[in-house]
Amino acid sequence: MKKENNYQPMSGYLALFIELIILLGVVFSFVIMNPIFITISLLLFIFGIIGFTVVNPNESNVLVLFGAYKGTIKKNGFFWVNPFFVRKKISLRARNFDSDPSKVNDKIGNPIMIGLVLVWKVEDTYKASFEVDEYEHFVVVQSEAALRKLAGIYPYDNFEDHDVVITLRSGGEEVNHQLEKEIRERLEIAGIYVIEARINYIAYASEIAQAMLRRQQAAAIVSARFKIVEGAVSMVQMALNDLNDKNIIEMDDEKKAAMVSNLMVVLCSDKDVAPIVNTGTLHQ
Repeated sequence: MKKENNYQPMSGYLALFIELIILLGVVFSFVIMNPIFITISLLLFIFGIIGFTVVNPNESNVLVLFGAYKGTIKKNGFFWVNPFFVRKKISLRARNFDSDPSKVNDKIGNPIMIGLVLVWKVEDTYKASFEVDEYEHFVVVQSEAALRKLAGIYPYDNFEDHDVVITLRSGGEEVNHQLEKEIRERLEIAGIYVIEARINYIAYASEIAQAMLRRQQAAAIVSARFKIVEGAVSMVQMALNDLNDKNIIEMDDEKKAAMVSNLMVVLCSDKDVAPIVNTGTLHQ
């Protein structure tokens, strides 16, 4: 398989000087009115003008002569090349591809919306020109295909399986690194260098978003209640131990149970407690 090679063109300023000399020959041929000399000098002048080309910074010219690849000019400046060369300009600048969110299924099968941002540039002009059709469209299609594959490797979150360590939502750099690796392998055939690739949008699909939101809220409430009960039990145990150690009051099991019940209600309730004041004896 052929690879890119740098073509060394002739200086455009030297060719321009030669063109001026030919132009003087054209003028002289009209003065002496020599038809053959006029024809030859005009053809040389026109032939020379066609060969001029300008390569701007971070651009390139791919040169093809009658179907044969001759090289690529990457050096910027003013040059002259064979007028029979077909010249194709390819930008070497870094480009952004910000995909629209696509609906895909994660590892568990939940429909999610996911999008990516890709920073890329052409590294091998030969591959970009001749190995694929429309390399820019190739970048878009393969990047979206890699994103879909990545979504099928990881779950959106760990609600279904708490043992999962890496998820699309919390995987961070590791997930982005895997995405970048997958895209780089796919775009290598087109001579594309991937500078950066990362997920820039991720959410549940609209048809299950509300249900998943309620599940997340329920999980958050359960987690919060667990912490509240855990703290309340510790506080009740501390209160009973202090009362017992300091001999403040003698309590049998029934009184302890009543005290534990009242303290748990006070500590675990999500509303303000309205106490009942006892104005009778201790046992009423």
